[in-house]
Amino acid sequence: MHQVEAHGLPAAEVATQLASDPAAGLTSREASQRLARYGPNELPHARPRSLLRVFLAQFQDFMVLVLLGATGISFFLGEVGDAATIMLIVVVNAVLGALQEFRAERSLEALKEMSAPTARVRRDGQERRVPATEVVPGDLLLLEAGDKPAADARLLHTTELAVEEALLTGESVPVQKSADWVGDQRAPIGERKNMVFAGTTVVRGRAVGLVTATGTATAMGGIARLLSEQKNEPTPLQVRLEGLGRTLVWACLGIAAVVVAAGVMRGESPFRMFLAGVSLAVAAIPEGLPAIVTIALAVGVQRMLKRNALVRHLPAVETQIGATCICSDKTGHSVYLRTGKPFVGPRATASIVR
Repeated sequence: MHQVEAHGLPAAEVATQLASDPAAGLTSREASQRLARYGPNELPHARPRSLLRVFLAQFQDFMVLVLLGATGISFFLGEVGDAATIMLIVVVNAVLGALQEFRAERSLEALKEMSAPTARVRRDGQERRVPATEVVPGDLLLLEAGDKPAADARLLHTTELAVEEALLTGESVPVQKSADWVGDQRAPIGERKNMVFAGTTVVRGRAVGLVTATGTATAMGGIARLLSEQKNEPTPLQVRLEGLGRTLVWACLGIAAVVVAAGVMRGESPFRMFLAGVSLAVAAIPEGLPAIVTIALAVGVQRMLKRNALVRHLPAVETQIGATCICSDKTGHSVYLRTGKPFVGPRATASIVR
């Protein structure tokens, strides 16, 4: 991780700070030393979960835990058929959710692999193509139309360069770049005409840039840090289902307790009434509710896939369907409003809903 605020400095001063030759670039030895010092040019990412871990995570829902308890009680009471039925419903529900989440995570991994795996740099005075993860501060980055900058870089030379920066700034029109422009240090990313950023795309022209930031120090790395700090909150549907589940459980236990007490007061055997109360409580729990909800959400996921929207978690579908107001700016970035809470949506037609 390394970063130099270069947009407010002349190119020569930036090269001096980075101890890099603006004509020949770094030497191979210096590049290796900087790679060891600053680390690979990549964003931190969690290892993809195995299908087994995704499957086991489906059993954390409150209603599912209640159904597992009901399965154990039914088996204890000798109701093997009821226990098997409830267990089958729970497993089918978990399989549907796990398969959807597993496929979505693998699709996201495939999307990540579409990013530029290599970069053209000048080292020892010669042009070379190296893995993007080996780009270091001080490297001379060579760019042309169609390239994706592997890191943030201060432009040294440009020829009719235009870069699409919608991923960072939301501006749908390509931005003209110039190596001669020098701005204020407080200038926002969208106004830094002498910089190119990782994650953007060169739409026309050619350029030579001096790498100033790699890894998590890039502008894209800042977004990644914000995303990593974001807390996962339950969707409105999950909140309502959990509340409904708790209400049903306490209501069933209350009714069963009344039945048991009434039977004991009439002179029935306490043990027999206890078994009857437990059977009544198990029978009253709607074991089909989680499966019905999962199937309904899975249908919604399939419909969204037809519209190029990839959904990782099934409950996330409800946050999009429940939108009552969509506010969009000229770039296409949207904010969905539901019950007064904003949900920032993607600009691209192929979106990712977490």
